[in-house]
Amino acid sequence: MRTLNRRFFIAASVICLLSGTADARSRKKKPTPAPQFSYYLLVLSYAPDFCDQPQGNKDPRECGAGRHVGFVVHGLWPQGETSRGPENCGSSPVSQAIIQATLPYIPTESLIQHEWTAHGSCSGLSVEDYFAALRKARDSVTLPDDLNQPSQELHLSPAQVEAQVAAANPSFPAASFRTSCYKDGELQEVRICLNKDLSPRACGPSAGECAASSVTILPVR
Repeated sequence: MRTLNRRFFIAASVICLLSGTADARSRKKKPTPAPQFSYYLLVLSYAPDFCDQPQGNKDPRECGAGRHVGFVVHGLWPQGETSRGPENCGSSPVSQAIIQATLPYIPTESLIQHEWTAHGSCSGLSVEDYFAALRKARDSVTLPDDLNQPSQELHLSPAQVEAQVAAANPSFPAASFRTSCYKDGELQEVRICLNKDLSPRACGPSAGECAASSVTILPVR
């Protein structure tokens, strides 16, 4: 009888140990919930005005004379409806294959890596799917040539810039577009608001807006 009791105790202990191990593994495998955000902000930086600023990395692929670079993708940012979205949710190296596919959109490797670390990691997407979404989002937007490749300096109100981009994208709500500007009044970015499925939508308050009455748009170099 003692032998049977001892065997029963050992068997029960083994079962409990295995069950505890399985529970621990199950707890470890629970996925981390994706950060919450409301929509995407596709941010297009205007290269000539960026290159004219005293600060920032002026890579010749973006700022070199004779490149004729207008707007470039700064990023695809998860955004809150009334506040900035989540940032810096993790980091991993972006593969060379993804970098090469994205360089026609984002001009430098360092900015590609930064955008994944700061914003893409908070999208809930894999690095491959995030940059595929970024490229698809940019391809869905048309920029008028007189804004993207101006041959002379322009002075327009933020509303005029947004109206010209809206006119080139009639399938978008007119309120899908916002501008940002530098302190010296030069145009910094055009921002486009998109749903999580990349369909166009009106911007929320968190998209920001240039408060200047007029912005300067330098000619391409």
